[in-house]
Amino acid sequence: MNYSHEVEKMCIVKKGPHHGPAPIPEEGRWVKATEIADISGLTHGIGWCAPQQGTCKLTLNVKNGVVEEALVETIGCSGMTHSAAMAAEILPGKTLLECLNTDLVCDAINVAMRELFLQIVYGRTQSAFSEDGLSIGGGLEDLGKGLRSQVGTMYSTKVKGVRYLEMAEGYVTKIALDEEGEVTGYQFVKLGKMLEDIRHGVTPNEAYENNIGQYGRFDGAAKYIDPREE
Repeated sequence: MNYSHEVEKMCIVKKGPHHGPAPIPEEGRWVKATEIADISGLTHGIGWCAPQQGTCKLTLNVKNGVVEEALVETIGCSGMTHSAAMAAEILPGKTLLECLNTDLVCDAINVAMRELFLQIVYGRTQSAFSEDGLSIGGGLEDLGKGLRSQVGTMYSTKVKGVRYLEMAEGYVTKIALDEEGEVTGYQFVKLGKMLEDIRHGVTPNEAYENNIGQYGRFDGAAKYIDPREE
């Protein structure tokens, strides 16, 4: 260790009590973290790219400083989607410090990694007070049946009004309107569950019919429109 001349001339002043770091909540325990291996927890959050044209929702399940599970969901440019495929391969098996210093190519994914790092090392995780945290696979709970991201897509103009395109329930096929032309409900198809049924041998038409649902005052509406065609 090299010291400057000024420091070399200084006299020694004894340090007071050393209390260590403040404990943080981790998977039902209070932990005084002094190194990356002390960190555990499941959390998710978002990042955005520099021109703010896209976003990434990243979910990490960390055990003893190592990423054991990663879920990468993106909305934005096609390049971000391909970067997400790469990030999903790279992140598991790395320590948090390695992940933080790995170029995940897309700005949005890099920013998400940075924001999640802060949440995890400060004990702001979803599993902070859950004994032993969440098992590996807990990240899939965000996706639900069919393992498809929950996406909301709405479009509207002043002159023509709103169009519901996709809700958490699924792909919107019809919008119900009342006599005044206001939205009263919608019909949707659960795409993830429908495709799952088809993979398991159900015919496409039957799978489609079995996974149609509706929300609000849909039956008996004055008018139904296709939000993509009308």
